[in-house]
Amino acid sequence: MRVFFAGRSLLAVSLLLSAGRCALAENWPQWRGPRNDGTSQETNIPTEWSADKNIAWKLPLPGMAGSTPSLWDNRIFLTSEDRGDVVLLCASTEGKELWRRKLGKNARIKMSREGNGASPSPSTDGKHVYTYTGNGDFACFDLDGKEVWKFNAQDRYGRFQTWHGMHTTPLLHADRLYLALMHSGGAWVIALDKATGKEIWKVKRESDAQAECEHSYASPVLWHKGKDEYLITHGADYAIAHRLEDGKEIWRVGGLNPKNRYDDFFRFVASPVATPDLIVVPSAKRGPVVGVKPDASGLLMPGSKGEQWRLPRGTPDVPSPLVHEGLVYLCSERGALLCLDAKTGKQHYTEELHRSLYRASPVYADGKVYLTARDGTVSVVKAGPKFELLAENRLPDQLAASPVISSGRIYLRGFDALYAIGPNSK
Repeated sequence: MRVFFAGRSLLAVSLLLSAGRCALAENWPQWRGPRNDGTSQETNIPTEWSADKNIAWKLPLPGMAGSTPSLWDNRIFLTSEDRGDVVLLCASTEGKELWRRKLGKNARIKMSREGNGASPSPSTDGKHVYTYTGNGDFACFDLDGKEVWKFNAQDRYGRFQTWHGMHTTPLLHADRLYLALMHSGGAWVIALDKATGKEIWKVKRESDAQAECEHSYASPVLWHKGKDEYLITHGADYAIAHRLEDGKEIWRVGGLNPKNRYDDFFRFVASPVATPDLIVVPSAKRGPVVGVKPDASGLLMPGSKGEQWRLPRGTPDVPSPLVHEGLVYLCSERGALLCLDAKTGKQHYTEELHRSLYRASPVYADGKVYLTARDGTVSVVKAGPKFELLAENRLPDQLAASPVISSGRIYLRGFDALYAIGPNSK
């Protein structure tokens, strides 16, 4: 009898441990993860891998894209170029393609393979997946690939007039999708009903930007703390906070492209990051970085009381900032990693990573910061105020998408394939 009960006890312990592991697993519903800030709460995340080490599976893809996949439970959603079309793919977390749907045409490559119509990232709420393309095709599908609604943003809001394509990713939050359109043909911030795709509100985004500065490649983000929340859009020389109810402006950060030395080519690519106690606003081309207090209001210029701090230089040009446990991490487009104190903006260190282009945004998990270079190299740095390089990992692919972390794995979307790094089974 003791053997029988011991067996039952071991089974119960095993089930409890398994349930505990499942409870720790996080979905990655959109570009910057479960909190829209590039952080994961998971542990036991891989530190080292290569083309033939610690790879659970590799799924070949039909074409290039810089979009970050979204993941919910056992399904992964990603967009891709496919012989001139933009498509949405659904794959299982076991590495099998489940279905593929055409979203639209015009997958034209921009700026020497820097991006195409598949650059915007999909998002999911576990019931539907929402996609947007560089040509303005906006669509919703159920998890089995059945189309729920679809429209073209250029047909609805006017032809895009931008130099390098439309790469912004809409923000999914609660029962809405938020879209920011900034180009020479106009600037709008739009709230949509996620169930129908119908417009809830649209506001004109006022700016005195000129030339290429009218164009934004950044994506909207959400700030929230408790029950308080608002939308932040970034581009056309300003970062602007908007009320979710009606899009009304709360504050705007100015002085990013000073009028006395105005740069006509100062377009924004990196997006802000919002944490409960600090919003970090990047700019472009090694320009200013601003730490904004969430209770700010009005126009924020250098020295405004709504600012926590402002650095005159040091912004990343493409990768978005990362904030975790009182530290701000900024990765330049050439691989310089800058670590700041979140309260003061004081520099802890600047260190050179693997020398390459960096287009993906850094992510945090398990005490580590993952920094992804275009040539397939991912540097793993220990989180903290002192620099410590833990590993450099290389895959034979080009990586422009940010990493996805879920259920003990890292998923990397390359131009050639999707890679699952970590254990073979969940």
